[in-house]
Parts: sequence; structure tokens; C-alpha cells
Amino acid sequence: MKKISWKPGTQIYPLPAVLVSCGTPERSNLITVAWTGTLCTNPPMCYISVRPERHSYAIIKEQMEFTINLTTASMARATDWAGVRSGADYDKWEETGLTPCPGVAVRCPAVAESPLNIECRVKEIIHLGSHDMFVADVVNVQASEELIDPETQAFDLARAGLMSYSHGHYYEQGPEIGRFGWSVKKK
Repeated sequence: MKKISWKPGTQIYPLPAVLVSCGTPERSNLITVAWTGTLCTNPPMCYISVRPERHSYAIIKEQMEFTINLTTASMARATDWAGVRSGADYDKWEETGLTPCPGVAVRCPAVAESPLNIECRVKEIIHLGSHDMFVADVVNVQASEELIDPETQAFDLARAGLMSYSHGHYYEQGPEIGRFGWSVKKK
């Protein structure tokens, strides 16, 4: 393959397109985030990166917790809408038709329609430039019971229909092409 040089940029795609819920049951908001990921397994840690001018930024900074809600193809319109409208101007729960449900280990609500809700408590805020990174401990995970394989107790990603984001576009997750270690597994 012949290569050309591009200007430096963030071309690590696809990424999960997640809805981050924040605030309290009395005053909460949703923000769409693609700059998110795993930082550590033990202890479980993840991050989100948010622009300081976003309405949810101040809420997360004040409460020091948030919930990462994985999204599905059926949630695509609501996910996009929550990312292009401000919670300062709209009640995003009402406008998107999504349902807040109580967090277990955090005060902020989770998205009931999401197949997996990752409850997080902020450990550190790192100022990076255009975005600040909220480094967080994962304090609880709520998983849709119907997506847990009764034999393996594993979350069934294929049935979840998760959505991803790539350079301005949303995509539905495709079929499995292999499992960890399958390339070296003895036949």
C-alpha cells in the first residue's frame, strides 16, 4: 500500500459513541461523547474527554461522577441529537425520549434503554488543550439481563447491536471475526 502524509490528527477510529449522563436525579443531563475508553483493568478505570465549554462539563466537575451509557443502532437518533443540542437549552431526556433510571453507586441517572451502564467516580481531571480528560474509577456496571449469556455469564456484544463513531459518521457493529487468542489456538 502506498502511503501519503497527512497533517497530525486524531484518526483512531472507530470509537464507541456513548451517552454520558451526569448530575443528580433532580437536575441531570446527557452528553454524547466519542473520546472515551479503558485506562486500567485492576482497578477498573476509564475516561471521557469533554470540552470545558460544554454544558455537562460543569455538572461533571461539580458532582465528580458520571455514567457511560453504551448506545445501540436503535438509539442513534437520540445519541446524535444529544450531541448537537445543549442541555442549557433543552431537557435532553424529554427531547430524546430516553428514560432516566437510578444509578446504583452514583447519584446521576443511567439511560434505561442502554444495554450497559458504566457508573464512574472522577479521580482526576487532566487539562489537555481543547478537551479535559476526566479519569474515573468504575464503581458499578448495570447490564441488561437479557444480554447476559446464562452459561458463560458474558455480555453478548453481538446481540446488543452497539453503535460506533468514525470521523463524523455512526455505524452499527458488525459480525464477530475472531476471539482473543484465536490466531494461536491449537486445532
